[in-house]
Amino acid sequence: MSNDLAAVDAVAGVSFTAGRFWFWFAGQRWEWSGEAAALHGYPAESMTPTMDQVLGHKHPADRAAVAEVLDAMVRTGQAFCSRHRIIDTGGVERQVLVVGEQMRDEAGAVVGSTGYYIDLTAAAARDRAEAIDEAIDEVLPEVLVARAVIEQAKGAVMAMYGVSAEQAFNVLSWRSQETNTKLRVLAGKLVAALREFAGGSPQTRTRFDHLLLTAHERPDPSSAEEDSRHGEAAVREQ
Repeated sequence: MSNDLAAVDAVAGVSFTAGRFWFWFAGQRWEWSGEAAALHGYPAESMTPTMDQVLGHKHPADRAAVAEVLDAMVRTGQAFCSRHRIIDTGGVERQVLVVGEQMRDEAGAVVGSTGYYIDLTAAAARDRAEAIDEAIDEVLPEVLVARAVIEQAKGAVMAMYGVSAEQAFNVLSWRSQETNTKLRVLAGKLVAALREFAGGSPQTRTRFDHLLLTAHERPDPSSAEEDSRHGEAAVREQ
C-alpha cells in the first residue's frame, strides 16, 4: 500500500491531510491507509473497518446522503465524490472531501472503488485566502504567468464540489504534488478537458440560466456583508 499521503503542506503554512481507501464490492470490504485511519481517530496504521463503522463516523446530518452515494457507487460502479462531515473517535468534527474512482481486477472488470479522504477542516476553520494570494505573489512567481487558468481550474473545482476558493486551491495543490505535475500544467489540462463535459446537466444549465438572467438583481456581496456586520452590531447594543 505505497504512496499513501501524509500531511501535505500548501502555501502560506496551510496544511491538510489526505488518506487513501479501498472498497471491494464483493462482501463490501473496506480498507483504510494509516492516514485515513488517523483521520477517523484511530492509530496511524492500515485497518479494515466495517460498513457500519464507516457510516457510523459520518455526521448524523450527513449520514443518509453519504449512504445514498455509497449505494449508487455499488449499483453503478461509477466514480464518485462526496463532501461531508465525519466525527472521529474523540468526538472531533471534521470536514472531508471523499473522491473515489473505479478499481479493476486483472481482467479489467470493475471490482470496487479506490480513492482519497481529503481533510478540509483546517482550511475551513481559517480564512486564509488573502494570505494564500500573498504567498503566491512572493513564493510562486511562475504561477503568475498562468494565474488565469489556475483561477479557472479553481472555479471548476468550487462548482463541482461546492467548496471554497481556498479549499479548491488545496485540492489542486494536492493533486499537483501527488502526480508530480506543475500546478499551472495540471490546471491547464483540467480546464482543457472540461470541454469534454459539453456543459452541465439540463437541470444545472436551467438553474444557471436563471442565475445569469437575474444576477443583477442580487445584492452586492460587499454590501450584504456590511449590512450583516451592522445588524450584528445593533443586536449587541440592545
